[in-house]
Amino acid sequence: MSLVAGSYERFIWGYKLKSRKHPHSLTLTPLFSFPSHLSTIKAVAVAGSAAVSGGNDDTIKIYDLSSSSEIGSLHHSSSITSLSFFSPPPLSSFPRNLLAADAEGSLSIYDADPFVHLKTLKVHKKAVNSLTVHPSGKLALTVGHDDCLAMVNLVRGRRSFYCKLSKEASVVQFDQTGEKFFMVVDEKISVHESEDAKIIVELDNRKRVLCAAPGASGILFTGGEDRNITAWDTASGKVAYSIEDAHAARVKGIVVLSKNNGGSEEEDPYIVASASSDGVIRVWDVRMANKGKPTPLAEANTKSRLTCLAGSSIKSLKRPRLEMLNPDESRGAAAVVS
Repeated sequence: MSLVAGSYERFIWGYKLKSRKHPHSLTLTPLFSFPSHLSTIKAVAVAGSAAVSGGNDDTIKIYDLSSSSEIGSLHHSSSITSLSFFSPPPLSSFPRNLLAADAEGSLSIYDADPFVHLKTLKVHKKAVNSLTVHPSGKLALTVGHDDCLAMVNLVRGRRSFYCKLSKEASVVQFDQTGEKFFMVVDEKISVHESEDAKIIVELDNRKRVLCAAPGASGILFTGGEDRNITAWDTASGKVAYSIEDAHAARVKGIVVLSKNNGGSEEEDPYIVASASSDGVIRVWDVRMANKGKPTPLAEANTKSRLTCLAGSSIKSLKRPRLEMLNPDESRGAAAVVS
């Protein structure tokens, strides 16, 4: 299991989550930490042995977790605001594509092996706040600073749907099955059918939600200004359980580390990681939430202001060194799914 976090101070932090001999004892072992960007890191993404970070310096940095090294950069015309990998099922140790959204309202699509630009689409009139890729890899959803929701057809490489929302959404996320998606607007989370975007249920949090991650069996984990990790039952619209005061400051990132997220059958399906703006990353067994205040299974203090967190349950297997093509060698494909 791997975790990668970005910070206001330009630093990228990489960790390997390892099991000790005790059945519920884990440790976060550092892989790397260095100032990889020239300014604030806004987004990170991890898939198997690959990781990326994007920042206000208009650059995406690429890392090979199997060698704990940075292997290259992808340059944009504006700040990177959201990143997402697509890995075709069955999930492998390396993704097929990378999608990157930016402050100009564009969505760029890359082949991930080797990293080469395929196409850039204009999807919003203002900055993209969040993007999510359907498990099929055939479409993506984005929400933007223009108070709109957009759907991108990744097979044809074009925007296929665009509508005005009542208020600006900060997060959009498919569930693990792709049958539903979630949108976050301040302290409210709306759950929608993917087929027609019909609202199924609305969830009301006490304070602003800053991050969300889908779990198994219709559970959605959220974190934010209330400093809690809340698990919502999206079928009933009620709180299933909550880790109160999970951090001393607001929660900026949540990652579900389980077999449903691409791990092996032997891995514990109840492990969730969280990151806070106070610089602390914690790993939890969420089953302990109903048994009083749980103690983190593992913890690391980066002593920086963390902005984002990503992770993968897939082992970062040793593989040939990841490659990048020169931009002039681009294959020019227009779609994610071949």
